[in-house]
Amino acid sequence: MVYIEEAHPVDVWQVDDNVEQKVLYRNPVSNQERVSVAGACLTKLGIKLPALIDDVKNTAERAYTGWPDRLYLVDRSGRIAYKSLPGPFGFRPAELEKALVKALGS
Repeated sequence: MVYIEEAHPVDVWQVDDNVEQKVLYRNPVSNQERVSVAGACLTKLGIKLPALIDDVKNTAERAYTGWPDRLYLVDRSGRIAYKSLPGPFGFRPAELEKALVKALGS
């Protein structure tokens, strides 16, 4: 998992669900702040996957167009074997499963 820029920071664009769930963070302006916000979000959401954290220049997000969230599969050779549409509405688990089966079989 790669934590990229906050999808709904309070100083840019807030959604009702975040207010109700008290997931209220400003857009980080330093890498240290990004690490802090990422840690809080991962903890609050109960995410137990290892996470890398993109820098505040959004280098990974820009390279992979990950905002607001996407599912990727990187094959054994390091190539992108699957890229979902933007999530969560663009997630197609069955498509990802097919790509995983294909990647593991080769």
